[in-house]
Amino acid sequence: MLSKAHSDFLLSIDTPTVCNIVEMVYPERRGFGYTTKHLHCAFPDLPQMIGYAKTVTIRSKDPVARGEGYMSKRLEYLDYIASAPNPSWVVIQDLDDPAGYGAYWGEVQSNVHKALGCVGTITNGCVRDIPMIAPGFQMLAGSYAPSHAFVHAVDFGCEVTVHGMAVKSGDLIHADRHGAIVVPTDKMDALKKALDDITAKEAKIIEAAKSGKGVEAIKAAIKG
Repeated sequence: MLSKAHSDFLLSIDTPTVCNIVEMVYPERRGFGYTTKHLHCAFPDLPQMIGYAKTVTIRSKDPVARGEGYMSKRLEYLDYIASAPNPSWVVIQDLDDPAGYGAYWGEVQSNVHKALGCVGTITNGCVRDIPMIAPGFQMLAGSYAPSHAFVHAVDFGCEVTVHGMAVKSGDLIHADRHGAIVVPTDKMDALKKALDDITAKEAKIIEAAKSGKGVEAIKAAIKG
């Protein structure tokens, strides 16, 4: 679990900035570990959020038998979502091809998941009921659609990939209107120092750009 200081640090910066500092501390992470395709952000005015991944796969195109086993799995799923660590992002990979035949997310699911400690969802699938979503619950989705069709969870607690971002259950996720990234938690102090370094460098470049002194001043600032 993150310390409060580390949580506050991550919550103070947006997701593109997290991508920048992760690349500085972990050069091998440049080019992966984040979403690489556009996700529709249902609530772009909500701030950046962090949470531990609760991973799920779903399908909605074809009917599923709704016997005793179906209900048992639904209840086990709720136990998984409610389990530590929290807060959480529910990261859902829609396995249908193409994804988005039916929406897993709407008014009911957003309220249930919010009550169980979830801050939002990240999915290549679709969402609906936008005006009725639980207040403060963020949704980054592949599309919007009106129906839930035959949507059901196939598995949970498994590794998933959503728009290029591979996620394991329990990974720390940082996300905002731009997308999401898996945050490495083993060098949080190094990430903070990287933020200080990049902020100082960018400030010099921006100051030079605004100075009216032309290209030579900008080049000098970039060279550091």
